[in-house]
Amino acid sequence: MPGQHISVPTTGFLIGLLSLVGAGALAQDAQDAGHEGDERELKTTFSDQPAPMRLDEVPERPEPILELGDPFLGSGPISRGFTIPTGALWQPSLLVYGSYRTALQSYNNGNETFTEWVNRLDLFGNLQLSGTERLLVGIRPLDQDGEFSGYFFEPGGARQHGWDDGANGEITHLFLEGDLGQLFPGLDPKDTGQFDIGFSVGRQPIFYQEGLLINDRIDAVGITKNNIFPGGVNNLQVTALYGWNEVNRGNNVEDHDAQLFGLFTEMDTGGSTINIDAVYVYDSGRRADNTDALFLAGSAAQRIGKINTAFRALASIPTNMESPEVGRGGLLFAELSYTPAHSEDILYLNGFWGIDEFSSAARGPDAGGPLGRTGLLFAAVGLGRYGAPLGNSAQDAAGASLGFQHFFNEKRSQVVVEAGFRSDTNNTDRSAVAVAGRFETAIGRNNILRLDAFLTGQENSGPASGARVEWQIKF
Repeated sequence: MPGQHISVPTTGFLIGLLSLVGAGALAQDAQDAGHEGDERELKTTFSDQPAPMRLDEVPERPEPILELGDPFLGSGPISRGFTIPTGALWQPSLLVYGSYRTALQSYNNGNETFTEWVNRLDLFGNLQLSGTERLLVGIRPLDQDGEFSGYFFEPGGARQHGWDDGANGEITHLFLEGDLGQLFPGLDPKDTGQFDIGFSVGRQPIFYQEGLLINDRIDAVGITKNNIFPGGVNNLQVTALYGWNEVNRGNNVEDHDAQLFGLFTEMDTGGSTINIDAVYVYDSGRRADNTDALFLAGSAAQRIGKINTAFRALASIPTNMESPEVGRGGLLFAELSYTPAHSEDILYLNGFWGIDEFSSAARGPDAGGPLGRTGLLFAAVGLGRYGAPLGNSAQDAAGASLGFQHFFNEKRSQVVVEAGFRSDTNNTDRSAVAVAGRFETAIGRNNILRLDAFLTGQENSGPASGARVEWQIKF
């Protein structure tokens, strides 16, 4: 009858009957297969003949400067390699690649105008020894300590004007990284993860808390333990770091006496990825006004409904008195983003509150301040004297940016529009609002054209503005 439910015993009977029928059918199929086995052999293993790759689905690779050994992201058989005394199998390959950036840009901060043509060249050599071990060396021969090769049109007079040569032979990257368990496979022949320990030593980029805590290239050694599974945590990663040279402090200036000690953790709890970090910078010069400082940071990134979110809290704590290298303060930072239905575009809202004189533990000469992640209006371009429209210092300030990123032309082009504000919280009347836009498109397989522009309204100062055109060549 309608609405009547089958009782549990009746349901069990039906399930049992269906099981018997199914078992009989399977038995009959097996019997038939046995008879057919006299005529043909059932194939239960994968073929050892390689299947051809559909090359029409694989885009053509850009040619690097130099490539020796197995091609990077190439197709076809790989080399047999050789076994080193530790028992690890190495298949060496060398890849030399890089990028060239050149820009014509003009920036007015409300008081004076800077107009320039500037250049930057990044070159890297990557010696891949295995899937986990590699040696990387890099140079930036056209700029040094924030000075870029090019021609400066404004300002004139006694100020910097004319050609500037930032040519140098300084090595910006030189480090070896690998995995202990893979380098010495005999230590963990069953790959249980006990020796799943990564290491890296040399001059290397250090980037933590999305650059808010550290964004610098430091002579350092780091050891990372992966695959730790404490109760309630899917995975825990712990990294210990010691940096002994090339430490640039929170004011983007190298401190030859600074040493950096760091402990960084990352854990997945199922709903969030949580990072808890601690850094201590030690002033080994033992000056009367030493600049030792402790830095603490915590963050949580997760998806709340359809919104991607990340929340961060950081603190800088000098052990002595404040200085240009380090201030006492905190930073609260929040990121929210949303992808509209049936699109790959991104709508984002980022905000911050800088409490007192917060400083990062280490920042490179071209990294700007810690607020660059807020958006276009706060980010340094990393090329010349073109400043961030709303600045990127986190000292005594609060602000936010609202932006929309639209992809088109089969995702080879994008447009970003953004509006934001910055309000100083120490009654200095330096608040400002701004709008900015960016157009970026790929040209061919190796070139990118980028256009930037902004307009800023400033309290107690004239309006600021800027525009730039940049060409990037990747090889």
